[in-house]
Amino acid sequence: MQHKRLLGVVVALFAALVSARAAGADANAAGIVFVQTNESSGNHVVVYDRGDDGRLARAGTYATGGNGGAALPGTETDHLASQGSLVYDAASKVLIAVNAGSDSVSSFSVNGDHLHLASVVASGGQFPASIAVHGKLVYVLNSGGSGVVQGFRIADSRLVPIPHSARSLGLGNSDPPFFLTSPGQVGFTPDGAQLIVATKASTSTIDVFRVGADGRLSSTPVANPSATPVPFAFTFTPSGRLAAGEAGASTLTTYALGSDGTLADPKSQPDGQVALCWIQRVGAFYYVSNTGSNSISGYTISADGQPSLVSPSGVVATTEPGTIDLTSPSAGSFLYAQTGSGTVDEFAVNSDGTLTQLGVVGGLPVGIEGIAST
Repeated sequence: MQHKRLLGVVVALFAALVSARAAGADANAAGIVFVQTNESSGNHVVVYDRGDDGRLARAGTYATGGNGGAALPGTETDHLASQGSLVYDAASKVLIAVNAGSDSVSSFSVNGDHLHLASVVASGGQFPASIAVHGKLVYVLNSGGSGVVQGFRIADSRLVPIPHSARSLGLGNSDPPFFLTSPGQVGFTPDGAQLIVATKASTSTIDVFRVGADGRLSSTPVANPSATPVPFAFTFTPSGRLAAGEAGASTLTTYALGSDGTLADPKSQPDGQVALCWIQRVGAFYYVSNTGSNSISGYTISADGQPSLVSPSGVVATTEPGTIDLTSPSAGSFLYAQTGSGTVDEFAVNSDGTLTQLGVVGGLPVGIEGIAST
């Protein structure tokens, strides 16, 4: 009888240990930031644990199985010239990274702050630079050459190409592309019914594809001219308006997006900075990176879609040189700004939309691009 009691205690302790480890993994998964190094000699993802105070602690580094790349003319600030080159999908617990230098895309399964490389597949074009995910459907934007979007499905953390899903944007880029004429981002509408591509200065259009039930796109997109030049990156408001960062005049513009793919009712507000490109929504606020000014501006957007700066200047933070991509965890209390000079700037988001700098993470290579969080 005593042996049975002892065995019962051991089993209970083992079950408690397994449960604690699972709970720890779940806790870690709620506070992770991923940074893509984009090194031409071998691309990596660096994983950071996020503390309750918002500060980051390095937890590991994982090879993607491909190489990073640099758009022409090879400036140190913005090597991929895109938003969404590293994307985390919470539903699938999958992290997806582009390898612009080897025309491939990598997927990782995510378990807490540990990654497992699940697949490395051809991107379907030249110089992959941006990723869109909706459910199990993935589209990759290849910004070199003619510009191609290629479809995939997520299957057990792997990416499986969708036959006959590639669509050309009809561009005439080189490979690598020139950073001003390469498309800036691909993304789904919140309902997944449309796929959007921002095409920057090559055409200064926002292209909208219809997404079919089989995951394939309409043969051609609706090409909408942007309200101000060089549409770069975008997100959506709670009401479903498209909010686009337009770099030519450093402007945030919102649009009503019709079911037929047309954009209407543009409402714009410049921030007075240089090269407003990346955009990140955090609750009621919209933060944009001004890579030419080494600054971040903050906006609110009214119910009718009009953007307004959170202060007379709009600037809520200065950053390390070459501020580029942004991310915010799902809880929305913090903002992380990646810079092409090899840092990640940490900020707390205040109730009035201002930012408080927490610190700067270094030790990353020049030319990093791509940041995501849980």
